[in-house]
Amino acid sequence: MAPPRFWLIVPAAGIGQRMQAECPKQYLKIDQRFILDITLSRTLSAAPFAGCVVALNEADSWWSSTEASKDSRIHACRGGSERADSVLAAVDALSGRAAPEDWVLVHDAARPCLHPDDLGRLISRLEHHEVGGLLAAPIADTIKRSDPAGTLNVVETVDRRQLWRALTPQMFRYSVLANALRQALNEGLPVTDESSAVEFSGNIPLLVEGRPDNIKVTVPADLALAGFILSQL
Repeated sequence: MAPPRFWLIVPAAGIGQRMQAECPKQYLKIDQRFILDITLSRTLSAAPFAGCVVALNEADSWWSSTEASKDSRIHACRGGSERADSVLAAVDALSGRAAPEDWVLVHDAARPCLHPDDLGRLISRLEHHEVGGLLAAPIADTIKRSDPAGTLNVVETVDRRQLWRALTPQMFRYSVLANALRQALNEGLPVTDESSAVEFSGNIPLLVEGRPDNIKVTVPADLALAGFILSQL
């Protein structure tokens, strides 16, 4: 029996409203390169991926200008209105190529600072796991809970010892992820990442500690920070 292969999925159909830019955040540039190109090239060079699928917005007019669009390892598909829709579309695009026990790693398009050591540790820790898991960073800040009425009064200081910040990549068996996403979407469950869908399905993902500088470019201030982090890697 052939060993499981590794496939990369990058949902890139978002429009990045919080960035307040003229283009989606994945098409902003750091050192004259699209963030999406940096993310894809760094990730694909750090592990033996069998292939990659990028889910794009149907109105995307930037993809054809990327380095990635010329890379034979990378295929594009039409994404959906929500992240989970885009990931499932990419999962479906792998149908017939990926085996049920293969691994699918889903990575944010605007998370270019993934360290190769983190990716290697994720793969190593999960290689024999039945379900999969995700990179995550322990919460370092003191966490406050506000009044649900919206007064911004503090009602509780939350114990942070068991709280983690979910990062990507998130890595799951192909069949586990495909079934979990379909079930969650069919039931209208709030899927904020792949792990949440897998959790809804009754499976238990494993947390693998990752570096806190694996940031996601979300607001304008993140762009300069990502550029600095990349210069230090």
